[in-house]
Amino acid sequence: MSEKAKWYVVHTYSGYENKVATNLEKIRENRGMEDRILDIKIPTETVTEIKDDKPREVERKLFPGYVLINMVMDDETWYVVRNTRGVTGFVGPASKPVPLSDEEIEALGVARKEISVSFAAGDSVMITSGPFDGFVGEVVSVDAENGLATVNVSMFGRDTPVELQLSQIKAAD
Repeated sequence: MSEKAKWYVVHTYSGYENKVATNLEKIRENRGMEDRILDIKIPTETVTEIKDDKPREVERKLFPGYVLINMVMDDETWYVVRNTRGVTGFVGPASKPVPLSDEEIEALGVARKEISVSFAAGDSVMITSGPFDGFVGEVVSVDAENGLATVNVSMFGRDTPVELQLSQIKAAD
């Protein structure tokens, strides 16, 4: 396939998000469409709810009624997704599917970009943006999976740990 898969948003009946995702997974396997329907996601966030005076962690859908699908759009994949039970249509003008932009995908945190890090704990780094722009600090830890690093920055004569995005720092020369 020369076409590149893109992320599309599908509208579903309220409360049918998980069912639609499960159905699409089955259809994808049964019809051998793994090379054209690559991924199906329901964006969620973990929130703490207090019920009966007890806090508990709960998964909550970020966009109730919507499912994100990474797929190569062609007549067959469009037909399969559009006619999946619980799907009301693609998001776009006149139900014409419009892929999400790279910025939208990144903002949603749906597709993770592999980040190569050229520094490790103990290395000296330069902060390139944000309120600590221009500061030099020492890396305490790197969380490449979440794109974060903890850096000790010297302020007012003492080291202060600061959590930064990996894109905000570079190895000091």
